Amino acid sequence: MNGNKRLTVLAGILFSLAAGLIFLILSEKEPAGDAYVLTQTQEDASGTVEDTKGEEAVPETSEKGTLFVHVCGEVNAPGVYELEEGVRVAGAIEAAGGLTDQAAGDAVNQALTVEDGQQIYIPSLAEVSEGALSGSEAFARDQDGRVNLNTADKELLMTLPGIGSVRADAIIAYRTQHGGFASEEEIMNISGIKESVYEQLKDRITVK
Repeated sequence: MNGNKRLTVLAGILFSLAAGLIFLILSEKEPAGDAYVLTQTQEDASGTVEDTKGEEAVPETSEKGTLFVHVCGEVNAPGVYELEEGVRVAGAIEAAGGLTDQAAGDAVNQALTVEDGQQIYIPSLAEVSEGALSGSEAFARDQDGRVNLNTADKELLMTLPGIGSVRADAIIAYRTQHGGFASEEEIMNISGIKESVYEQLKDRITVK
């Protein structure tokens, strides 16, 4: 009996030693794993770690078309120029070498947007002083003298038959809201301008 008790005690001691050794081994490994998990958790919570692998910044691009405009009169290099859509009269003048010393630059509204196929004529100081041609009229009249509904100012629009102050304001408001007139007939969308008035206007207006 005593022998059996000694074996039992010895087996218990060995078992305890083995269990302690296993626990010690596991204890040495677990902190590293816990630390890793804790670090990942803290970093995720703070937002400092992001998985950007495979992501590339895509730059925003804005493609614009081109248009052709004829710049003439008192500019240093008159001619036809291909410019970017949305360019202003000032940009077209710059493309044509800028104004000459005799140019009446202030007579032209250089903030207007240029239309494709348009002719921009820069009058001389002498022309403007003599009243022969205003800058706005030179810009807003076609080569055959027709008034461009998309570029004419209020005063020039009022030179048209049947167009007074109220209708001129309505024309400007309409082209601003709709991005311009697509055809001469579209002027009949203006309140008060019906077919009878259009018949008086059709040979005197353009939308080029």
